[in-house]
Amino acid sequence: MHFRPLHDRVLVRRIEAEEKTAGGIIIPDSAKEKPMEGEVVTVGPGARDDTGKLVELAVKAGDRVLFGKWSGTEVRINGEDLLIMKESDILGIIEATAELKKAA
Repeated sequence: MHFRPLHDRVLVRRIEAEEKTAGGIIIPDSAKEKPMEGEVVTVGPGARDDTGKLVELAVKAGDRVLFGKWSGTEVRINGEDLLIMKESDILGIIEATAELKKAA
């Protein structure tokens, strides 16, 4: 099954947080908070402005983004838990710096 969001909606896959603290303590599943970071899977075509002109979204598939703790609607597509949210629920795009790109 293929899913394509409508209007200014975005489909996001959560990026799981580390299971250990910096000090090496393992965090049990029951104590973990849901991550607020994700990867954009697919985006809708955009929203319409007051004149009816299509305004494209600022995010694209593959972008790493931060979103609010209670943002989006959880859905299961092809057995995978994903989030559908409006672009306005996304707080920002995480961009890798030049130093991180060289290390990768």
